[in-house]
This record gives sequence, C-alpha cells and structure tokens, in this order.
Amino acid sequence: MALRVANCSGFYGDRLSAAREMVEGGPIDVLTGDWLAELTMLILAGNRLKGRPGYAPTFLRQLEDVLGACLDRGIRIVTNAGGLDPAGCAEAVHELAARLGLSPKVAHVTGDDLMGRPLDLIDTGTDTGERAPAAPLTANAYLGGRPIAAALSAGADVVVTGRVTDAALVTGPGIWRYGWGPGDLDPLAGSVVAGHVIECGCQATGGNYAFFQDVPDLAHCGFPIAELRADGSSVITKHPGTGGLVSVGTVTAQLVYELGGPRYLGPDVVARFDTITLSDDGPDRVLISGVRGEAPPDTLKVAVNYPAGYRNTMTLVLTGLDVEAKARVAEEAIWARVPRETFDQVDVTLTDAGLLRITVMDADRRTAGRVFSSAVVETGLSSYPGFYGLTPPGDASPYGVYRPALVPASEVRPRVFLDGVELLLRETPPVSQGEPIEPPVEPSVPAPPGGPTVRVPLGRVAGARSGDKGGDANLGVWAATGEQYAWLAATLTADRLKVLLPELAAHRVDRHELPNIRALNFVVHGLLGRGVAASPRMDPQAKALGEELRAQVVDVPAALLPQAEQAGA
Repeated sequence: MALRVANCSGFYGDRLSAAREMVEGGPIDVLTGDWLAELTMLILAGNRLKGRPGYAPTFLRQLEDVLGACLDRGIRIVTNAGGLDPAGCAEAVHELAARLGLSPKVAHVTGDDLMGRPLDLIDTGTDTGERAPAAPLTANAYLGGRPIAAALSAGADVVVTGRVTDAALVTGPGIWRYGWGPGDLDPLAGSVVAGHVIECGCQATGGNYAFFQDVPDLAHCGFPIAELRADGSSVITKHPGTGGLVSVGTVTAQLVYELGGPRYLGPDVVARFDTITLSDDGPDRVLISGVRGEAPPDTLKVAVNYPAGYRNTMTLVLTGLDVEAKARVAEEAIWARVPRETFDQVDVTLTDAGLLRITVMDADRRTAGRVFSSAVVETGLSSYPGFYGLTPPGDASPYGVYRPALVPASEVRPRVFLDGVELLLRETPPVSQGEPIEPPVEPSVPAPPGGPTVRVPLGRVAGARSGDKGGDANLGVWAATGEQYAWLAATLTADRLKVLLPELAAHRVDRHELPNIRALNFVVHGLLGRGVAASPRMDPQAKALGEELRAQVVDVPAALLPQAEQAGA
C-alpha cells in the first residue's frame, strides 16, 4: 500500500484550516507542511531579534486542531516550522500537548545552523560579484530526509526540523517507510519529485494555475496528497469533495516552478527532471513515474541572510494627460529637496497604470526614512496637477540580502533529538557518482504545423508559472500537446523571450528543454538583484512574470488553436 503524504502548508501564512481539512477529509499517513521560504528565514531572524520565537507559531495553531486525531489514527506529523529554533518549537509542541492532555513523542532535527562557523567554509561568491557583509544574520544548510527518517524510525509522532529541503518532508517519510538506502537513487529521486510537487500546497491542485478558469471551486481548493510507492513513483491527488483540480497540467505547472536545469540537486539525490513521465490515473489523479536519480553532490546549499540597511517606498498616482511629463516633474521636485545622490540606491518605476513608485535604500535609517518621506510630502502643493499618493509618509524598514552558498557536506552534522534525548545516527556512506544518466529517448517531436497564422496572446497555447531563486527569476512555460510544444520549442528562444519581455534584455537568460513534460524552463540571472527582501521591483518574487509573457501577442499557427478560436480567426 502506498504511503499517503499530505501537505497542509505551502508557506508561512497559508490557510490555517488546512491541517484539519487534511486530517478529517480522508485517510492519510503523514501530515507535512512547508513554512520556510528563503524570505521566511530573514523574517524569523527579525522576530528573534525582537524577542519573538524563531519558529513559525502558526504551526502550533494548526497542530492544536489535529494533534489528538493524529495520535489516535497513527498519523505522523513532519514539519520544517522549527525555522531558526527547532528545539524551541519542539518544546512548544510539548507544552501544547500537555495543555491538551496528550503525550506525543516529539523529535527535532538540528545541525543546519552554521552561524559561528568560519566563513572560509562557505563560498560567498555571487553572480553579481559583490562581496558579502562580514556578519550574517542566518546561515543554514539544507539538510535532507535521513534525519527525519531516523526520528520516525525511533517512534516520533511529531518531527520538527529547521532548514531542510522542501522535498525532504516527503523523502524522509519515504526512507522511513521503505528503507531506501543511499544507493537507491531512483526511488529517492521519485520522492524528491513528489515532494517538489506538493511542497507549495494548492499550487499543485489548481491554485495560481495559468488556466484557472478550468479549475472548479477554486475558492475551496483542496490541498495535495502524494501517494508514494516503494519504487519512488507516486500519484498526486486530493481529498474527494474538495475544490480545485489535479491534472497533468496542474502538476506540470508545479514541476517547472522555481526550477533550474533538468538536474535537480539535493542532499539525498540528484533528481533528473528530464526523465519524469506524467499520466492520468483517473479523476484528480496524476501518476508520476520513470524518475531517475544520480548520486548527490559532495556539497550542501546554504541559505545566508545578511543585514543590508534600510528601505522606504513612496507611490504617487499620475492621472489624466501627459503622464510621463508629470512623472518627470514629480521626480525633479523630490530630488530638488533631497538630492538623489543622498541615498545608497534609488529605484524609480513608472507603471502603465500611472503609478510612480520610488524606492530608496541607505545604511542610515533616518536618511531612508524621514528625510526621504518628508521630501516627498513637501512637494504636495508644488508638483504635478492631481498629486496624491498611495503610501503615507513613514519610517524606513530594515531589509536583508539573501545569498546562496555552498559548504562541504562532510562539514555538516545533522543531529536528532527525541523528547530531548539525542539519537545516535548511523554514518551515511558516500555514493559512487557513476555514469551520468542520459535522458530517455523521446518520441520524435512533430514538426510545427504550417499554414496560416493568427496573432493571439501566447497564453492561448501555453501555460506559464514563474518565481524566484535568490536574485534569479525562474520562468517555466509548457504546452498541452506535442504539436504545440514543437512550435513553442522552435519559437520561444532565449533571445525571443527578451524581445517579448524587454525588461529581461540586460540579463543572461538560460533556456532548458524538458520535452518529456512538454516544457521549457528559463532562468533569468540577476533580475531580482540581491534577493526578494532587497529587490525594489513591484513584483520582487517575479510571480507575475509568467502571466506577463502569456499576454504578449505572437503569430501562432491557426491549427494549434482551439476550434472556437480558429473559427473566430
């Protein structure tokens, strides 16, 4: 019987009722939740500096609803909500359980925190060539699933981790249930793919889906379940009677989310995304099979966050005639009161909707705060006609810079504690690298159809999903049919992408082909600058980039369009 791993959180702030919905909605074996985006670690660091918990307290609110039922039904709970303080979160679970009259076995995983380590252990080079500040706020290695498996094998009812890979929340239970060793690379890779699909909650079941109009009852979207099998294959599904949709399309959308190339590196295995096979397995059921795995690298990724200074944003509204001239007058008036050179960094954006968004960053809080805000306010009666703002004058807020780094895996020692007592972990032997896996030979891709073309938005024949990876943006694009993919792969080159989205022109763009799932993936280097917390973009995580692309008008062979649109053409 497959191991049913359910997700109840895709980010810190997700639907609080989800844990109860997953436990009460149908049979599951493991309840997981992902609370730790790259930005979350910085948020938790700020909370800790203010004397607040360094973990995600919303996890405890969800746990209160389901802990008793999970203990009664033997449902294990695995979460990375421990954040920067897994031990503190585990203690809070014990306190909650005592208040409820329950006695769960609670494990927590540490060893990811590298603060205090000599910085020469960490590669701090970045694409921008900038040198990192001397004192990071956080430095956490991405651990894998084996410490989680060890905790479950020791009898833990609840496992709280700090920074682990998102997929480890599925890989760990898979190792526990099926006993996969380090050399079982294909099953491990399959579990990583399943974990990648369900880690972001409802994004696997119709949430944020390009073809959202095909999704029934999106307002009550059910959270995803991965039915994980011993060979690493899985079925992605959701509880019956819930809103949303599980289809090859919704799963593909999540597969290409925040992806780099086809080789998906992790501490347990390198999963080859160019070997994935997707197939329908019934209503709201998609089978993932065929995933191959390679030996993991001898390094671990490290998420490092540094304090970088203070930032402030003011947004002015420009209406009526001569919007660009009004924007110029507004800027001239502001910089006449406080020279632009006063600030370490300035970003000015004028949107098509007539919003003039000015962001300043500086090492001095007062300069970025009241000095800037007051300068904007002082122009209120001596600027463009129709002057008004969307943001009241305010103080600056601190911001941080995220930098990915690498550390030798041999330098990181995971530790597991069960009810406060440390478990003895067996040494994991290294796995031979072996020969690189060649992707399976794909059936010949049909030639793009000829005939007449129609100028329509790209989104009529392609879906897209985009997001952030540090300072880079990821943009995945896919097609529903082989003919559409053949045209997409031939048409949407990196250079063509830059023409369609001129904002990308100055950036290096890498294109990766995934014909097995009829998808292309683009990595736009440096678009987000120094990471989401420091990016001045209105869309600092590049979430809308995919939809911006789909709105661009291109010449599409009429034969690729739905029949109704062909007739209209």
